[in-house]
Amino acid sequence: MKAHLSTISSIEQYPVIPVYYHDDPEVCSSVLKACYEGGIRIFEFTNRGANAAENFSILMKLRDEQYPDLQLGIGTIKTADQAGTFLEKGADFVVSPIVKAEIAEAVQKENKLWIPGCMTPTEISLAEELGATLIKLFPGDILGPAYLKSIKPLFPDLKFMPTGGVELTHESISSWLNAGVSAIGFGSKLFARPDSETPGFAWLSSRCQELLKMVNRK
Repeated sequence: MKAHLSTISSIEQYPVIPVYYHDDPEVCSSVLKACYEGGIRIFEFTNRGANAAENFSILMKLRDEQYPDLQLGIGTIKTADQAGTFLEKGADFVVSPIVKAEIAEAVQKENKLWIPGCMTPTEISLAEELGATLIKLFPGDILGPAYLKSIKPLFPDLKFMPTGGVELTHESISSWLNAGVSAIGFGSKLFARPDSETPGFAWLSSRCQELLKMVNRK
């Protein structure tokens, strides 16, 4: 099976995708471990800080040594050069907030999955022409499930994933699933530590488990 098809299959099987960045590599490693222990098998690290490349390498080493069934990708990629940097480090997939032909070419040349961020039907159509099979709807909280439901019939061959502001509630998740998404990306809301929690990340593992139950319950 081609690498990008294997990644798509894994995303559909494990449709809760944490989207995360932190400057501290130890925090990054602890978060990745907690998410994995909570059942997460797809993880998007984002290129949003000066230590992104170095920390991604650390996470890749951790993945290879301890979590071989985890798909680890990179997000917030805006140029082909950025994509190349993280593909060389072993990224399983590349997420970009924009649609750009040079990024599509760089990722697909390595037979990896490119997930472009789109907001309009024109952007979605362009992404499809460039070979995208999974579209990141961004920002998810502004577009909403009703938007996807209205435009999805125009793109019967594409899969969709909202990211950005998706609420951690059964109502929100059900509405997105009913609109036809294949996966959901969770950012800051997923990683907001409860005030009552003690140090550590056991709460994050539990939260991931609950989200997976919500998604699988549909």
